[in-house]
Amino acid sequence: MQIMITHGSMARTRVLHLSRWQVVAGGALLAALLMLLSGAVYHFVFLKAAREGWPVVSQVVRLVVRDEIAQRDRFMRENLDAIAQRVGEMQAKLVKLEAMGERVIGLAGVKPEELKPLQRAEGGGRGGPYVPLVQPSLEQLRQVVEGFDQAADENTDVFTLMESRLLQSRLAALMVPSSAPVTVAAGSGFGFRTDPFTGRPALHTGLDFPGDTGTPIHAAAGGIVIVKAWHPAYGNVVEIDHGNGLVTRYAHCHSIDVELGALVRRGQKIASLGNTGRSTGPHLHFEVLVDGVPQDPARFLAGAPARVGEFARRPQARR
Repeated sequence: MQIMITHGSMARTRVLHLSRWQVVAGGALLAALLMLLSGAVYHFVFLKAAREGWPVVSQVVRLVVRDEIAQRDRFMRENLDAIAQRVGEMQAKLVKLEAMGERVIGLAGVKPEELKPLQRAEGGGRGGPYVPLVQPSLEQLRQVVEGFDQAADENTDVFTLMESRLLQSRLAALMVPSSAPVTVAAGSGFGFRTDPFTGRPALHTGLDFPGDTGTPIHAAAGGIVIVKAWHPAYGNVVEIDHGNGLVTRYAHCHSIDVELGALVRRGQKIASLGNTGRSTGPHLHFEVLVDGVPQDPARFLAGAPARVGEFARRPQARR
């Protein structure tokens, strides 16, 4: 292909020689530019006109893409209906979860006034029939999901409080001496009896467990060893502090397996049964003291639940 360029100011005519591939490349480049131009016009003019509702252009665009818009609207509606169904199922499950939480709150010992800060601003009771969403709008779904998010946060706080209370109750149970220190039957109980050495009436301040020398002695509850010593009357003696002014004493031991200041758990072996101190034979003398005053150990070993509640409510004793 030859292109001749002439002009009055030019001394001679210029001739451009174009090969076949140059012509094809130029045509392809021109077609690409036209496509880009048409896409830009469609995006910035026609779509904007359709969104903003221009009088004439928007109607033309809607006629051209009517089927596409209808298909897109139908797809969005089907998805919204499916989401609404799932939201309804979640709403029903959340209602059941709230009802279950109210029952567990009572079991955990949480008082109603402790939950007042979590109550919603509108106050009052909540309930009524469950009415699922029918063909909801996107805004309605957004509001429902925001409500779920708020309810989930409230339930998380409530269950965290319940977990704390249940853990507190469990720890209180572990700190009350309700587990027998040895696996033998009890002998002499708490109260007045004839002293085996003097023959006179005297107060027996603990519970005796007669057995063979070397029988393992276990901690009746978790705590800290505050005494590991020799006593003229008690012989080898161990005392464990369980908090709230509650202390257990294990006397006449043959040997002691824990150190002073050690943290022991319920059921841990702390000593072995013996016949040391003021004793007539191998046995364990077990005492429970509250604020330094001896108590009947049988009340703790036989009535663990009641004693747990009592000492959980006691203020922390000051040392």
